[in-house]
Amino acid sequence: MKFKNQSSALQRCILQTDDPDQQAGNLTNWQQEYDQMSDGAFYGTVDKLTSQNLHVFREYSNQALHQQCQIWPDAIWFGIPLENNKNVRINGQGLMNNALATRVGDHEFELVTPEDFTIYGVVLENTFLNQIAELQGIELREMDIFKNPALELDPKNLDALKHHLGEIVGENSNKMAAHIKEDILISSLINALPENGNFRRPKPSYQHRKQVVERVKSYIHEHQQVPVTMTELCQIAYVSRRTLQYSFETILGYSPLKFLRMTRLNQVRRALKNAPKESTVVEIAETWGFTHAGQFSSDYKKLFGESPSETLRKSH
Repeated sequence: MKFKNQSSALQRCILQTDDPDQQAGNLTNWQQEYDQMSDGAFYGTVDKLTSQNLHVFREYSNQALHQQCQIWPDAIWFGIPLENNKNVRINGQGLMNNALATRVGDHEFELVTPEDFTIYGVVLENTFLNQIAELQGIELREMDIFKNPALELDPKNLDALKHHLGEIVGENSNKMAAHIKEDILISSLINALPENGNFRRPKPSYQHRKQVVERVKSYIHEHQQVPVTMTELCQIAYVSRRTLQYSFETILGYSPLKFLRMTRLNQVRRALKNAPKESTVVEIAETWGFTHAGQFSSDYKKLFGESPSETLRKSH
C-alpha cells in the first residue's frame, strides 16, 4: 500500500497578529470566525507545517475566544491543548484534562478557549489517516473518533503525543526528514486514541513471522543511507504494525522500534565516520530523526562506548 505524496515536503510558516480576525484566517483552508471575549489588546501566533496529507500547527492567543470553525471536506481535525483544559469547550462540552477535541470535515463546530491559551492542531485527510491506521492493525471506524467531539486518553499516551508534537513543530525539527516527521506524529496520534477493546486478529505463524523480519532486515541492509519509518517497515513487510511488533519480539527478542532505533544509531555512526569536515554531529543526527541532542548523545555513547563527537573527530 502506498500513500499519496508521502514524501512531500512540509512547508513551515510562523505568523503573528494583533487582530483576532486575522488570527482566524491564518489557518490554511479553514472557514472560521473568532469573537474576542476578554478585555485587552489581542496578540496571537500560528506556527504551522503543511503538506498535502498533513497540516499541523501550534496556535496561541492571549485573549479568550469564541470560535466558529469548519475544516475542509474529507478531513479530520484533532485539537490538543498544551496545558490545562480548564474553560475549554467544544460544542458546549467541557474538555477534560486528559482529553483532546476532534471534528470531521464539512461539519461546523464551536470552540470556546480561555485567555493565554495554546493548542496543537492536527488535520489529516481521512483516507491517509485510515491507511496508516490499517497498517497498525486498527480500524478507526470501530472507534468513536468520528462521533464524539471530545475523547479521553490515557495520560501517558497524551503526554507522549504532546512531546512528539513539540518535536515536530519545534525549531529543532527543521532538518528532520518530512516523512519521518509525519510517521512519528501520526503513529503517536493513532497510538493515543482510545480503542474499543474488541478488535483482534489471529497470531501469524512462525514461518510468516520469520519472513516478516527477514524482509525488513533485508530492506534496511540494502538502503542504509535512507531513513526509514515504522510505517514504511509495515509497508515493506505487507503487515500491520501489530503483526510487525509480534514478529520481531518472537523472532529477535526485541521490538521493531528498538531494532529501528539501533539501526539508526548505527547509520549515524557510519555517517559520522564518512562525514565531510564541515559537517556537524547535530546535522547528521537530525537527518536520521534524532532531534534531542542530549538523549541522542547518551544513547550513542551507551551503545558504542564513545560520544558522537569523538567518532566524528576520529574520522577527520
